[in-house]
Amino acid sequence: MGKSMVESARTSCRWTGSYGGFGKLDGSHPFKEAVPGAFVDYPVRFRDGGRVFYFNFALAREMGLIPRAHPDAMTPALTRIVLDTFSLQIINEYDLMHHPELLAQARPKPYMATRYLQLQHPSRKGLTSGDGRSIWNGCVTGRRTTWDVSSCGTGVTRLSPASGREKKFFRTGDVDASYGSGLADLWDGVAAAMMSEVLHGNGVKTERTLAIIDYGDGSAISVRAYPNLLRPAHFLHHLKQGNLNSLRQVVDYYIARQSANGDWPAPLSGARAYRYLAQRIAADFGRMAARFESEYIFCWIDWDGDNILMDGGIIDYGSLRQFGLFHHEYRYDDVDRMSTTIREQRAKARYVVQAFAQIADGLISGHKKNIKGFRADAALRSFDAAFAAHREELLLYKLGYAPELHRRLLADAGFREDLRRFGRVFSYFERAKSKRGPYDIADGVTWDAVFCMRDVLRELPVRYQAGEGRVDAHEFIRIMRSKYASREDVLVYPARRRRIDRFQEIYLRLLDRAVEVSGRSRARLLADLVRRSALINRYERITGDAALITSKRLIKSRNTMNKNDIYKLISGFASSQVLRPERRVRVPDTVTWDRCARMLYQSMIRVVAEYREGL
Repeated sequence: MGKSMVESARTSCRWTGSYGGFGKLDGSHPFKEAVPGAFVDYPVRFRDGGRVFYFNFALAREMGLIPRAHPDAMTPALTRIVLDTFSLQIINEYDLMHHPELLAQARPKPYMATRYLQLQHPSRKGLTSGDGRSIWNGCVTGRRTTWDVSSCGTGVTRLSPASGREKKFFRTGDVDASYGSGLADLWDGVAAAMMSEVLHGNGVKTERTLAIIDYGDGSAISVRAYPNLLRPAHFLHHLKQGNLNSLRQVVDYYIARQSANGDWPAPLSGARAYRYLAQRIAADFGRMAARFESEYIFCWIDWDGDNILMDGGIIDYGSLRQFGLFHHEYRYDDVDRMSTTIREQRAKARYVVQAFAQIADGLISGHKKNIKGFRADAALRSFDAAFAAHREELLLYKLGYAPELHRRLLADAGFREDLRRFGRVFSYFERAKSKRGPYDIADGVTWDAVFCMRDVLRELPVRYQAGEGRVDAHEFIRIMRSKYASREDVLVYPARRRRIDRFQEIYLRLLDRAVEVSGRSRARLLADLVRRSALINRYERITGDAALITSKRLIKSRNTMNKNDIYKLISGFASSQVLRPERRVRVPDTVTWDRCARMLYQSMIRVVAEYREGL
């Protein structure tokens, strides 16, 4: 036996007894006892032929599934337990009708597919909808936080849109009906793993990928985790049906979990807790909507509350994108309907908050009232205030001002008013669209934005620091012109010239006022803006297009790389895309990687640069 094989065996033996947490992910979950009838239980069997494509060691440590000192390496024992825990396929209704013998392979406990509201279904009350290709593995507690774990791609359930529309059960793997397969694509799971780690690194609330199991035929199971995987849709499902008893059960369960995890203040109960729920979701969703719009994160938020978590976190990366420019006319084509646009997300998020004002009132009064009666509810005012305040903070942040200065700057009436004026002229350029007009693309329709505002925010302070003075209008346009802009799109006519002058006038006024308020010298403050803005508005910033292309390249190279380098590659790539100075981590050292991994990493960075302005 070679030296490396001996060391691998020793490592495996050392950690074999340290994986007990996986045993808790056996299909049991407190939600089942708390809200009977809010799920469909399925027997599951082991799905053969899988191999661990990706395992998130950092997340597993945080969840307490592996020891903190565990190396970033898949030991044989860890590989076996990951496959045994997550390589599962449900025995669904079709199986029971045609292959009842499969029950002999079933695990001891069933796994739930939860019911929730979903606009893809003909029923607008959530009678047939929910987890269409996912099951909940269970929950584990690590570092005083309880995490939910679910798996996507485990087979088609009766809650899939296909069953809801055609009123029949489907065989897992059926490709003849939309949403009828129940399987998940490997490239989709890898792209989601990369994007979720990037967004998590940048402080965006999101589910994260714990593991991906590859079956060699393009299908995969993606295992995702978050401290609470409930969506607004899990609540609105009961609200639409007028079932206040079940609604109270899910609300009380959610409150108890949030309090136990420390995400809520001291345990609340009764009317006080229900009012707090509405106010909390209003604040969280207001900040979420502002951040998504500010950072060009397209997340299909709609009245059903399906594609978002209860705290405004991201779930389900199937239609999620991070744009390079403010492509605010893009719509995703979901077979028989078009999505909201990035600008419409705010109104949809606000409507979800309105529904939770309705929920709080219904639980307190014992009667469900019409949602129209909550158009002026205090929760909506809280949402509007949170949205406006966070949007100001985010603009200030993009300009390069450090968070420790924000409170002092925004407390200054003159600075704040100028920031609002700056926001209006900034928005004019940000929202400028190509004369080409709307056109169809592979997954929907779009209408190109033409200016890259990150570029101008990055370059202006550099010019001013060098003593160049105000930038000429033609040079200003040149700096922020994107590849989507035609010659006609970038003409410098009198009105546009005035806006360019206005942009720089207010920018410099903000700088001068910040010098007075902060007590820092102009040179020092400008140097901070140059340094911070260089990272915040960096040239290479990942987009949805780049995530898809890099994930497919990674999959194509998987058989030529050391399997442990895949984790290093994804985590290292995500680290390179952390564009917040306060959260910046060390750029990965690729020296220890094999040649294939190093080359692929450099290729991925080039793809990010190439598609930095896209969808």
